[in-house]
Amino acid sequence: MKTKDLIICSLFCAITCVMAQISIPLSVPITMQTLAVSLSGIILGSKKGFFSQLIYIFLGGIGLPVFSGFKGGLQIILGPTGGFIITFPLMAFIISYISEKSDKKFILFISIFIGYIINYIGGLIQFMYITKSNLSSAISICIIPFLFTDFIKILLANIIGYKIRKNKCIKNYNKKDAE
Repeated sequence: MKTKDLIICSLFCAITCVMAQISIPLSVPITMQTLAVSLSGIILGSKKGFFSQLIYIFLGGIGLPVFSGFKGGLQIILGPTGGFIITFPLMAFIISYISEKSDKKFILFISIFIGYIINYIGGLIQFMYITKSNLSSAISICIIPFLFTDFIKILLANIIGYKIRKNKCIKNYNKKDAE
């Protein structure tokens, strides 16, 4: 990677750090992390989007307070909800990989939706393993409370990401990435 690429990946890692701290205090706090992950995949492309989220996990894993609620450390990654964080690089990669195939807004929406499904699956698996809970209780705790706001974040990522992707500067940057 070039220095410029490392800087951009670090910038999106920082955006994810900031978005993790933006919390909507409902019965279950809702953060904006997944919106940042989606945008990193859409804007940076598959490799750099993946890498930016890997940096995010690394920083949190070594103890920097980058996760939601200014938390950090391996205990968060290895804890009941760590599976959601672990899937961030894959989520960014999948969103970008699918959406790079087309300029259509609907394909971008589908790619983000699939990215969220991957995030849900990884999160559920770890939650069920750590808490020894069954699938239905894990879904009712980890997914149901977030469906509405996650759908809003999918729409926001689709709208923002589509507009940014239409920008020639971003297109040329990602085209260089593919070469």
